Amino acid sequence: MAAESPEMPALTIRLDGAVDRNTVASTWRDVPAAVRTARASEIILDLQDVTAMDSAGAALCRVIAETATRRGTRLHVSGVSTHARDALKLFRVSILDDIGPRRRPNMFEQTGDGIDRLIEGTIDMLVLVVDTFYLTVTGIWNRMNRARGEYVLDQMVRIGLESFGIVALISLLVGLTVALQSASVLHDFGADVYLADFVGISMAREMGPLMTAILVAGRCGSSIAAEISTMVITEEVDALKTMGINPIRHLVVPRFAAITLTQPLLSIMSVFMGILGGLVVAMVYLDQSFVTFNAELWSALTVKDIVTGIIKSVSFAWIIVFIGAHRGFKVHGGAEGVGIATTSSVVQAIFSVIAADAMFSLIFWFDW
Repeated sequence: MAAESPEMPALTIRLDGAVDRNTVASTWRDVPAAVRTARASEIILDLQDVTAMDSAGAALCRVIAETATRRGTRLHVSGVSTHARDALKLFRVSILDDIGPRRRPNMFEQTGDGIDRLIEGTIDMLVLVVDTFYLTVTGIWNRMNRARGEYVLDQMVRIGLESFGIVALISLLVGLTVALQSASVLHDFGADVYLADFVGISMAREMGPLMTAILVAGRCGSSIAAEISTMVITEEVDALKTMGINPIRHLVVPRFAAITLTQPLLSIMSVFMGILGGLVVAMVYLDQSFVTFNAELWSALTVKDIVTGIIKSVSFAWIIVFIGAHRGFKVHGGAEGVGIATTSSVVQAIFSVIAADAMFSLIFWFDW
């Protein structure tokens, strides 16, 4: 952060790096004082190299603007980074009016910016994952890293219990639909008894964990992203850091523990409801008895099928919570940013869950 006063009728003030509560204090008096004592006819504020800005940085820009206005000096903002622009808009510091429309980046700039954001996002996600696992594991014997039990229980109720009804209903309907479509084909070939095999294996390996993950991603993943992003916008996360509380331990670890415990249970319940739908179709449409259906089901299901479903459900749960938390912590732009973060977290989580399901299906396709 520097201020330059050349022997010209313009004073250039260049702010760079992180302009926040940790760095603003050193220049809070010097920069406005330079504006008051300068004999320049124009003040040029350069924010191009700002990498982060909070309310303290926005307040500094406002003080500079008000000081220049009282002296009758014109303030011109020569450049502004995305971080500075978002902060100034969020805190309604209206010094960006004289900036013309930004030049549209060309194809190479867009490609480079996309790769840079992808690398930065990947690193941030890995840091979040490692910190969460570290705090969760070490919290078993270290009280300083341990999440409060009531927080975990509250999240288990919100993620698991409150999702029970919608997951059960959708799974029952999916089981009914899959069984009904399969029964007509199996009946033509006289293979009615194999309906239990088809429904049981498909629900245990694929449909149960996948449908549960999609529903939880839409219902709870969006909630995680919305809650954390709102706390970031209202600077509650900064308040936690000021009080010496690790935001990941306070916000992510309880949700991580809760969804890890409840997602497999929801998936097991989803498998059971889907098989129940298949049983209804078998008894009503194919005139099978419960004993026949049950015997064929347990002869077809193997331990590998059940373990595959549990592994998928836990992996999907981690994908949902980490994507929701990551999008929440990276929000910017005020209330509009909260909506963007929430929407993108749901879309990214569902896409990642489906991609992971395809990868797991390929892995478990081989006979180990």
